[in-house]
Amino acid sequence: MVSGNRTVRGTRRGLAAAMLAAALAFAGPASAEQGPDSVADLAEKLIGAVVNISTTQTVAETRQVPLPQVPEGSPFQDFFNEFFDKNGRNGDNGGGDEGGSDEGGDPRKVQSLGSGFVIDPSGIIITNNHVIEDADEIVANFSDGSKLKAELVGRDAKTDLAVLRVKPDKPLTAVKFGDSEHMRVGDWVMAIGNPFGLGGTVTTGIISARNRDINSGPYDNYIQTDAAINRGNSGGPLFNETGEVIGINTAIISPSGGSIGIGFAIPSEIAVSVVDQLREFGETHRGWLGVNIQEVTDDLAESLGIDKPQGALVAGVTEGGPAAVARIEPGDVIVAFDGHPIKAMRELPRLVANTAVGKEVDVTLIRKGKELNLPVKLGRLEESETVAAKAEEAPPEPPKDEKKIIGLTLGQLDDAARQKLSLNAEVKGVVVTDVDPASPAADKGIAAGDIIVEVAQEEVLSPEDVAKTVDRQKAMGRKSVLLLVSNAGGDLRFVAIKIDR
Repeated sequence: MVSGNRTVRGTRRGLAAAMLAAALAFAGPASAEQGPDSVADLAEKLIGAVVNISTTQTVAETRQVPLPQVPEGSPFQDFFNEFFDKNGRNGDNGGGDEGGSDEGGDPRKVQSLGSGFVIDPSGIIITNNHVIEDADEIVANFSDGSKLKAELVGRDAKTDLAVLRVKPDKPLTAVKFGDSEHMRVGDWVMAIGNPFGLGGTVTTGIISARNRDINSGPYDNYIQTDAAINRGNSGGPLFNETGEVIGINTAIISPSGGSIGIGFAIPSEIAVSVVDQLREFGETHRGWLGVNIQEVTDDLAESLGIDKPQGALVAGVTEGGPAAVARIEPGDVIVAFDGHPIKAMRELPRLVANTAVGKEVDVTLIRKGKELNLPVKLGRLEESETVAAKAEEAPPEPPKDEKKIIGLTLGQLDDAARQKLSLNAEVKGVVVTDVDPASPAADKGIAAGDIIVEVAQEEVLSPEDVAKTVDRQKAMGRKSVLLLVSNAGGDLRFVAIKIDR
């Protein structure tokens, strides 16, 4: 009996050993799972190319702590008066009027710190735009203790990149950009920077995710990493295992201001073209298509007759722009640009911006269920272009012959409505005079004063046109109807509204 138990135990040990061996064989070498044993050699080779960026800016002195208000006769009133008299209410803390004024005082200089890296031995340095923005003086501090005054070559707020130039006495240690496009989630990376002004600091981690959109700009496509990135790391390099820069550390998510393992870096595939343009022109020369686009949601896809949400829905076309010349129309869904599939709306602006000005590209789109290919010659996106702020207009007086459809009260766009909304005679459609707050239309943000320009991609000129088109959509079995809506400022967008049955 005892021997039997021993046999069973022996069998279990043998089975466990076999399972462990199989697991190890499947997992591969332990070093591949655990990462490199040391990055000392790589760090020693690269740290000389990483610099600390120190900036100085002159700002007006402002009050930081306003005088708190206490109830009349409060037992704490004497305490507050005595405390703030001693700590600067009467002008002892750097200027300003007496009596707790919040007005600005004498100008003062403030300093900030960031990171950067050398990409050209002659003295070209890359950093973040937000590190040097509004700086009066920029100084690059090198790992050997030397300092050089830097001048701004060019900067780009949309990608948060800046190019600096220093004039060294001898060639500088430099690094080169690598290929971020083929980096994978789980690949090892190393960051070098200047966290909290401590100086050159090395951290390692992995790529946690790619293609992150953190709503910081129109071309967001960040690499996410768990390598420790803190304040002061901004502008520093993120290296791959061969020492090439595959990202520029830019942002973190942190309630405390310190690293919690969620950092973001601009991928080199975006940075390289921007840096090249800034070095050559001092500004960016981005491609321009001339369309206003929006995301294709599930209900919009159904209204457009598309199998699944994909691409970028054209809500408006700039008159005289490249898209208008190529006869791209509102309601078209762009599903490919220059051979690159467009899976999500946010991919299109980045692809267009990274394409050379003047290049002719093929744009694949879906128009009323049919796929078309149109050649488009790109223009240049002028950085000086701004969108004027549109003042809110009061909703028009309800015109006669109103009709209620899909939660909307619609009226004729007559001269009185045009005058009330400050619309010219070229604007056509049907005016929304009221919206049922419990309707799907209200949920989609349609408001009184909006103009219904198209229904189901058909022009409408009267409330009756809207009613007839909606009825046809119902008869076709549509669950929702597609509206092209313009606000008082002229901004167009597509909205899919569910049809009551």
